[in-house]
Amino acid sequence: MYRNAIITGACGGLGQALARRLLESGSHVALVGLNSDILKTLSNLAPQRCRIYQPDVSDAAAMQAMAADWMQHHGVPDLVIANAGVAGGFETTEPTDLAVMRRMLEINLLGVATSFQPFLNAMQSSGQVGALVGVASVAGWRGMPGNGAYCASKAGLIAYLQSLRAELRPTRITVHTISPGYLRTALTAGNTFAMPGLLGPDEAAQALLHGVARGREHIVLPRRIGWLSQALSLLPARWHDRILLGQPRKPRAGQSGATPIPGLNTSAKKP
Repeated sequence: MYRNAIITGACGGLGQALARRLLESGSHVALVGLNSDILKTLSNLAPQRCRIYQPDVSDAAAMQAMAADWMQHHGVPDLVIANAGVAGGFETTEPTDLAVMRRMLEINLLGVATSFQPFLNAMQSSGQVGALVGVASVAGWRGMPGNGAYCASKAGLIAYLQSLRAELRPTRITVHTISPGYLRTALTAGNTFAMPGLLGPDEAAQALLHGVARGREHIVLPRRIGWLSQALSLLPARWHDRILLGQPRKPRAGQSGATPIPGLNTSAKKP
């Protein structure tokens, strides 16, 4: 098991489950998130092996300061999990939703690069085996109506991780793309549509860590949702679109059931 881990999005359902499993295994864990109460509760599980950080993951300077502080106290990590992410509906016809797309890209895509970058040179210089884990989504495999911002952010993340994986092939650092389907977390709590293969965060965390430890570069949670998505992709695009158009859409920012998007610069409320 990994001895030194960084987890962004540690306050979410998957992040908390990952933190607990790593702490139970004896790892030192940097808990990166925004909810101080949740972070303190996690830290109390192993106070000597934790530190709490609350930066905006898209702020490169803040993430570099976090990384410097962690490595000063606990050394170079051998596992960095970029798990921070936000979700929400998106309509191109709505001017205020452009701010939603911008912020979603900042957190879901740029936030992964700013999570990896401060540790990468130190990890390479250490010569130790290490892993970089990016939490994408099966939503990045194909765009879905009313979900363009989220799908675009996760599709971009998948491509970024592919590029980084190729760059690091000559090193001892591996890059892992995680594509969850539907996890039982706050991000899906407001969904009114069917969520096949809904998976609990503890089960997802176990499968993620097990897959990374075994060297799997692409991990779908659960696997059956990947098979379903691949089967649907075999349909003609018009048929696929028609099926998706018949599904309820994810709530947009300000609507009932929408999850908050930290740092979103719009005060507009949706009816």
